[in-house]
Amino acid sequence: MENLQSVEQFEQLKNEEAVVFVFSADWCGDCRFIDPFMPEVVEKFPNYRFVKVDRDAFIDLCIELDVFGIPSFLVYHSGVEAGRFVSKDRKTQEEIEQFIQNLA
Repeated sequence: MENLQSVEQFEQLKNEEAVVFVFSADWCGDCRFIDPFMPEVVEKFPNYRFVKVDRDAFIDLCIELDVFGIPSFLVYHSGVEAGRFVSKDRKTQEEIEQFIQNLA
């Protein structure tokens, strides 16, 4: 999973065919909880590009997108938001995979 480098990169990436933005932070325990299994999730969905967004580095972007709880997932298809899994609750691998599967 690559890391978002700039707001300009976010604007470019969201216009791609299928991108999952994973909002996270180093200090977030629930974000660390998903780290071990996220490579497996990424592997199961090769049609999606996964991009990690550091909430602390991009706080203004998070506010603009109404992402106040982490970890959270925003999915874009060709510039249009296709789905969001946004909450402050811990997420399991099964919940994340089900969310992505239900986007189709």
